Amino acid sequence: MKEINVLIVEDESIVAMELESYITKLGYTVVDSCANSEDAFSVVDEHSVHIIMMDIHIKGELNGVETAAAIKKKYPHIEIIFLTAHLDDYNVDRAIELNPAAYLSKPFNREELRVSLKIALHKIKNDTSMHSIHQHHIVLDHEFSYDPDNHTLYCCNELISLTKKENELLELFLNNKNNIVDFYTIENTIWPDKETNTNTIRTLVKRLRQKLKHKFIESVPSRGYTFMIDNKGSNT
Repeated sequence: MKEINVLIVEDESIVAMELESYITKLGYTVVDSCANSEDAFSVVDEHSVHIIMMDIHIKGELNGVETAAAIKKKYPHIEIIFLTAHLDDYNVDRAIELNPAAYLSKPFNREELRVSLKIALHKIKNDTSMHSIHQHHIVLDHEFSYDPDNHTLYCCNELISLTKKENELLELFLNNKNNIVDFYTIENTIWPDKETNTNTIRTLVKRLRQKLKHKFIESVPSRGYTFMIDNKGSNT
């Protein structure tokens, strides 16, 4: 693999060291690790950086999303992987505009980190073409597709790990794409033999949203959700 340089922007030193150790073991080169936007700007100006692991809630004048936006404006080829312990709507909306390679929740899962880096690498190599996707896949957009036969989700041809309930929810949304799926339907499909509540549903939706990079799923206040995809994008 051609040397791929990664910059870590994380103000928790223990997390930064853990990231650096694992990223290095995967064969990537960590050019630096810094804790604020000013240092991040200096690193990208002085080094060839391909991927940035960006904590959304870094300390300083600019947060991670604002820092990433400034960097992408100057260096649009750099791919961003956002790290966060929690996501608020304001920063999610701003982050989506940057089309990041992935979002990772802290504490991060090493397998999800590995896949996220591979997705970023595919984007760097302009290898996000959907031509290699089998004809029976449901194409959600230029990045995501779903294999209904094997119940598997892909992003840039990389398998995205879903829990059983996340997969059931995604299939429910796909079967009702562009239509409202109400809370009652979700509850009785995902938990047919167990009483649940809207908080449990929202938690499941939040997890699936994150794996879909906060695309497709739109909230319908007091009713449920819609899963919006272009009908022309489906191969089924």
